[in-house]
Amino acid sequence: MTDLLTSRPTAPAAADRPALPLFDVVDEAFVAHYAEHGFALLAGALTPEQVAAINADALRLCRGDYGDIGYGWSGDGENVPVADLSDEEVLRRYLCIHYPHKVSPPALEALTVPRVVDALVSVIGPNVKAMQSMLFVKSEGKPGQAWHQDEYFIPTRDRSLTAVWIALDDATVENGCLWVLPGSHRRGVIYPERDQDDPRFDCSSEAYDFPYTDEQSVPVEIPAGTALVFNGYLLHRSLENSGKHGYRRALANHYMSAESLLPWRPPAEGEHMAMTDYRDVVLVAGEDPYAWKGTTDLARPYSRPDKDGGCDR
Repeated sequence: MTDLLTSRPTAPAAADRPALPLFDVVDEAFVAHYAEHGFALLAGALTPEQVAAINADALRLCRGDYGDIGYGWSGDGENVPVADLSDEEVLRRYLCIHYPHKVSPPALEALTVPRVVDALVSVIGPNVKAMQSMLFVKSEGKPGQAWHQDEYFIPTRDRSLTAVWIALDDATVENGCLWVLPGSHRRGVIYPERDQDDPRFDCSSEAYDFPYTDEQSVPVEIPAGTALVFNGYLLHRSLENSGKHGYRRALANHYMSAESLLPWRPPAEGEHMAMTDYRDVVLVAGEDPYAWKGTTDLARPYSRPDKDGGCDR
C-alpha cells in the first residue's frame, strides 16, 4: 500500500499519528490517492462564509423554521417545546438531519460548488447526479456510527457511489471525526450487516466479518471547510463526541454516475428490477441519460434517532 505521507500540505494530526495528504487542487495525484486508498481530502471545498451559512441554517432546521423534521431527544425524556429552549438546547437535541438540501438554500448550494464538482467528475466521470444529503450536528456526548459501507444502503450497481463529507467544524478524534480503513474499497465486496447495541454508536447497524482490524484504521482530522471524498465501498465509522464542549458538525452528500440506475426502492408493480430507478435526484455535472423519466420530489427532511432515548422511538 502506498505510504499515506506525502510532501503535500497535510491535515492536522496528533504527534503519534501520520498526517493525511491534503490536496489543494484536483489533479492526477488526487485521483491516484482516491483510487489507491478509497478516499482523498480536498482543502477549501467550502468557503468560511458557506460553512457559516450552513451552520446557521442548522439551527433553523432544528427549530422547525423549514417545517417539521421530527422530535429531537432532550435527554430527560420530556418533550419540551422548542420555543422554550435556547439555541444551544435545541441543537443538542439532534444528531443528524437527512435531506437538508430539500429546504435549506445553503445546503442545496453545497451540492454543486465547483471545487466539489471537479473532484466528483475526476473520480466518477462527466455525468454526475446527487441523491442524498445529511447534516450532522453531533454535540458533545452524541454517538458516532459503527463500521459501514455507504454502498450497502445506496446500491449504485456500477460502484460509482461517492460521498463528499465536509467538515463544518474542525473535526478531531476528541469530537468524533470519521475513521477510515484505507484500501478497503478495492475488493468491491459488500460485507454483511447486523444490529449492534454499542453505546458509542447510534441506531444504525454495523458491518462485520471483513478482513481488516480497527488497528488499521486512520482518523480523518480535518479543518472546517475541508472535504473527505470517499468511495461507497470504503469501510468507515465515527466515534462519539467526547469533547467537553462544542460540536462536530458536518455535511455529507452522496453522488453517483448519472449513467447508472439507482434501485434504492423496491420496484413498482409491474416494473422489472433491472429498470428500478430512484428519481429524486439533482444533476450536478454533465447530462442525465435518463432525463426522459423526469425527476420526483419524494424525500423530506427528517431527524435520525441517536440512541439516547432508545432506537424504537
